[in-house]
Amino acid sequence: MFLEQFPTEGRQHGWVEVICGSMFSGKTEELIRRIKRAQFANQKLLLFKPSIDNRYSEDSVVSHQGNALHAQLINSSGEIWNHWKNERVVAIDEAQFFDAGIIQVSNELAQKGVRVIIAGLDMDYLGNPFGPMPQLLSIAEYVTKVHAICVSCGNLAQYSHRTAEEKEQVLVGAVEKYEPLCRSCFNKIAH
Repeated sequence: MFLEQFPTEGRQHGWVEVICGSMFSGKTEELIRRIKRAQFANQKLLLFKPSIDNRYSEDSVVSHQGNALHAQLINSSGEIWNHWKNERVVAIDEAQFFDAGIIQVSNELAQKGVRVIIAGLDMDYLGNPFGPMPQLLSIAEYVTKVHAICVSCGNLAQYSHRTAEEKEQVLVGAVEKYEPLCRSCFNKIAH
């Protein structure tokens, strides 16, 4: 027997969805698309971004194509609770920059019936899993992996190759510091 669930009847179900991929793959663009659909449906929502990400704007999530939405700037995942007032959708951009607490926060929000939409890099510039992203991918009900186009050969790209000399794991930047590469082109440069 099929039983429909209506949020107004108190039977709301939450979940976690993750959008991941390399730089220039359209992660933020997809996050913004999903948020706009929720806004169109008049769903109350919150959008967060880490304070470290100030590439294009201090108070907005901005895609490389220039689409932007106002966001709450936070330093740690626990700050989400300071802003959340029972919004039905919580979106988080650049999740790789957050602390490991983002996993528990995402799970708790989903348990409270919230649709949690997360976007972030799944690998750092060395091709290693990045921050809390592997755990977020494992707890998510829905995972979307998006790809860029390799600037070297034109194949699908999943690596964010750093062209800058800095070696620390976290280096916020865009086209002036990174380029998307496929596995083959990345391995030629990295080895």
